[in-house]
Amino acid sequence: MDRLIEGYRRFRASTWPKECSRYEELAKMGQKPRSMVIACSDSRVDPQTVFDSSPGELFIIRNVAGLVPQYKPDSSYHGTSAALEFGVRVLKVKHIIVLGHARCGGVQAMVEGSPAEAKEFVEPWMKIAKKALHSQPPKNVEKLTYYETEVVRITLENLLTFPWIRDAVMAGDLNLNGFRFDVSNGTLSLLEGDQFVVVE
Repeated sequence: MDRLIEGYRRFRASTWPKECSRYEELAKMGQKPRSMVIACSDSRVDPQTVFDSSPGELFIIRNVAGLVPQYKPDSSYHGTSAALEFGVRVLKVKHIIVLGHARCGGVQAMVEGSPAEAKEFVEPWMKIAKKALHSQPPKNVEKLTYYETEVVRITLENLLTFPWIRDAVMAGDLNLNGFRFDVSNGTLSLLEGDQFVVVE
């Protein structure tokens, strides 16, 4: 906790004086982000850092493995779907970015089995992407890397099961993109067709 308090003090001393007008404007005018990022909860993959963005620029949804379930309005709790609804229908974001990453613990749990301590929620959550396991990686692709990329594809597919996302995409009002961030070397790859291409 001391480390977090010290971080806040540095924020107030160095960042706040330069950014206070931005925060004041955001407080008065509300948020109007153009982009939504769906990312993993992994502490090593911070979308705001990866995309070097400022407060108010990104509407961020984070959960284990950056997954989106299929559209299913019912009486259950749907935190990810609720955030999607708010971002797309209320904030009217123009871009949804699915940000997968290397060395994802959620994907590893799906492929190799969840740790004993993560059976209650992580294991059933990862079933959202279980159809990825129906295919096998090519011989020249590392297994977890392959499934990490497949999870991005499945999330993009599941986004299109939401009628108001599909309609906005078809109308040209919303764009969907998939990315993968490699924690080990800091590179970002964009999904183009059937493959990820490193962003230069």
